[in-house]
Amino acid sequence: MRSENIMAMLTYCMGISQTFVNRRKYRHEVLKILVKIYRSLPSPDYLSISQCLMFLDDPGTVASILEILLKGDKEANLLAYQVAFDLYENERQPFLLKVRDYLPEPRVSSRFEVPEGTTNASQVTENDADHIPTSMDTTEGSDQPTASQSTEHHSSSTDHEDSQKYADKLSKLKKILTGETPIHLTLQFLYGHNRSDILILKTIKQSVELRNSVCHSATIYANALMHAGTTVDTFLRENLDWLSRATNWAKFSATAGLGVIHRGHLQQGRSLMAPYLPQNGAASGGSPFSEGGALYALGLIHANHGEGIKHFLIESLRSANNEVIQHGACLGLGLAALGTADEDIYDEIKSVLYSDNAVAGEAAGISMGLLMVGAGKDKDEEMLAYAHGTSHEKITRGLALGIALTVYGREEDADTLIEQLTRDQNPLLRYGGMYALALAYRGTANNKAIRHLLHFAVSDVSDDVRRTAVLALGFVLYSEPEQTPRIVSLLSESYNPHVRYGAALAVGISCAGTGLHEAISLLEPLTSDVVDFVRQGALIAMAMVLIQTTEAQESYVGTFRRQLEKIILDKHEDTMSKMGAILATGIIDAGGRNVTIALQSRTKHDRITAVIGMAVFSQYWYWYPLIYFLSLSFTPTAFIGLNHDLNMPKFTFLSNAKPSLFGYPPATAPPVAASAIKLPTAVLSTSARAKARAKKEYDSKHPPEKSMLEEASQSQANGSLKTSKPSKEEGKETDAMQVDFPAEKKSEVEQPSGEELHNPARVVPAQEKYIKFREGSRYVPIKAAPSGFVMLKDLEPSEPEVLVSSDAPASLAPGSSSGTNAGQPNIAGEEEPQPPQPFEYSA
Repeated sequence: MRSENIMAMLTYCMGISQTFVNRRKYRHEVLKILVKIYRSLPSPDYLSISQCLMFLDDPGTVASILEILLKGDKEANLLAYQVAFDLYENERQPFLLKVRDYLPEPRVSSRFEVPEGTTNASQVTENDADHIPTSMDTTEGSDQPTASQSTEHHSSSTDHEDSQKYADKLSKLKKILTGETPIHLTLQFLYGHNRSDILILKTIKQSVELRNSVCHSATIYANALMHAGTTVDTFLRENLDWLSRATNWAKFSATAGLGVIHRGHLQQGRSLMAPYLPQNGAASGGSPFSEGGALYALGLIHANHGEGIKHFLIESLRSANNEVIQHGACLGLGLAALGTADEDIYDEIKSVLYSDNAVAGEAAGISMGLLMVGAGKDKDEEMLAYAHGTSHEKITRGLALGIALTVYGREEDADTLIEQLTRDQNPLLRYGGMYALALAYRGTANNKAIRHLLHFAVSDVSDDVRRTAVLALGFVLYSEPEQTPRIVSLLSESYNPHVRYGAALAVGISCAGTGLHEAISLLEPLTSDVVDFVRQGALIAMAMVLIQTTEAQESYVGTFRRQLEKIILDKHEDTMSKMGAILATGIIDAGGRNVTIALQSRTKHDRITAVIGMAVFSQYWYWYPLIYFLSLSFTPTAFIGLNHDLNMPKFTFLSNAKPSLFGYPPATAPPVAASAIKLPTAVLSTSARAKARAKKEYDSKHPPEKSMLEEASQSQANGSLKTSKPSKEEGKETDAMQVDFPAEKKSEVEQPSGEELHNPARVVPAQEKYIKFREGSRYVPIKAAPSGFVMLKDLEPSEPEVLVSSDAPASLAPGSSSGTNAGQPNIAGEEEPQPPQPFEYSA
């Protein structure tokens, strides 16, 4: 309080408490004091206060702050929405739902199942805060636009607020908190900006041998990751015969891939998956593999936002008697109810676990962990006891990971359980102990945890435990990515291939999306390691590091892409490396080339879904379908500016960097161009003489202008093919003049020093420092953030607003259940951005 710049000092303290304070309890004390100071300031920084309160797990105070802001003027309302978007970015579903429940309830019905005819937002319900509003029985018949009594929990009464506007604002705020608005906007962005290159997938498909089921499945995984969240499933539709070759678990994975492609398609998720789902909860006579895959897909679509789907998944799990369907239902439920610690769901999954079936039990173990993320203090003992009792290795491994998930973020509170796991005689439980260390101390760079992991990395008798101990370093260090390559550099040269693989993935996890030079130089030798699975891990890790990095920023990107292509096309390459290369191709171009892998939110706090997704993804070593969990760690690299009504107004801002520096990679040339390269072949001297004679005869018979043209074009061809055929010196000179100089001029013209970006825009992480907002612009951001969801203050509210057209997602939103229209436009075509100019027509 005595410093000259109080706000800067507070921000500094907040950063220090997150990075250097090792004890969780002391950190909480610091944050409580920071909240007090923030609130005592003449103009409190509500964005920072709400972040502190989220750490302190105080949803009631956050709700009361949001209420105060909603009752204020337009600027205060914008700030309330901004606070909600910032909280949403940290993806703590249970916390956001509690905040929503503490707010008053002027709602009609569930956000997923609004019955037709009850669209009046002013209808009022009187729910208890703990009553999750997914049932229809909450609607009252009153038509009065009055906000009635609030729930018992919220701090200040809203009886005097009877305006329709307040009810509207409240419902908008709740839609942000539940994720409905941000997910819809993200879906719109990823669909409209999709630049995935379908030719790459076609090349992979043609080069993969049909009898190689691993590479066939890997291609399906790569397609799902490449189109994650874009709703574009054209590649699958065009190759149905090829797709139908997938059998058994490959069929499970192929069906589940649709969940990654349609992730966030909350309204139509169930209708999209309807053809594959068990009918009326009972087995439909279809393949249990596609039914199980469809239930897993539903979990991926509704990951971390499962209020509308979890009842259906519970019913499917209850009525399933096939281990494959139970496997899919467990994974789907775990994803949909992530971190909610719902006792009913826990009991349902536990009953599957106790049936002691290896396949279903493994998914049940992971699912229990997902459900109880960071909250299962009394559950982990029960899970550990069962892990000791079962004879199935799969179940023990699933439970080991599940127990690790329950200690997420608990730091020193988890030490006793970690000690218990790491001293266990069973290597599978020690393996779980490594994950427990990784997740309890995620992103803290805690020295004690690092020392512990390094000790196991070099001393444990089990290769699995050693591999996982090194890999776990990536999770502990992701907040300081530049440290990881230094710490694991010696391990990356270990004689043990498992340790080398762990080192590769540790660097991939912690340096994901950074394009860090040290990470690249550590991974580069591992991509040509002597052991196949080390090469696989290194290729996947390199793709994670280089995601959204262009060749202009890092020259190795081009080399790496060519290396992937070479491995995929090489008939003699072993299956493991090939699979790694195919997956790496999907990861480096993920989400239509509009997403990055980020384990931290823009406010530098952990994104809980992303960290957990990455942890379960690393389990793909044992079980390939878990590869899809990687899609949980994708985050769109977008600036999405919104006005008071949560619409996107037309708004431009500047990027002070050359467009090529952060642009999309160029589209792959079709194979015709490849054959053209082979043209310069050896020419026999006899045929050269014959051609020369024929040319002389031709010249003598035709007018001189034409022969000059012919000669010019011939010399140009000669110059481009670099043949040693004799020609006139002048011809060579003119050729050089024609070809070289315009090319140079062209590149100068094409490279302005900056570019104008239009809302919503793709802004990659490395580009953020170049973003500038215009001085005299009509809209001013509430917080100067170069990316993410940003509320815009309108300085000319009396003027009519021009909104961004959302023609593509509009056709997608009410679309047919089959989703055919969602897949057609905008596939790898550079022409796609031109059509959206409807305002000139309708003006």
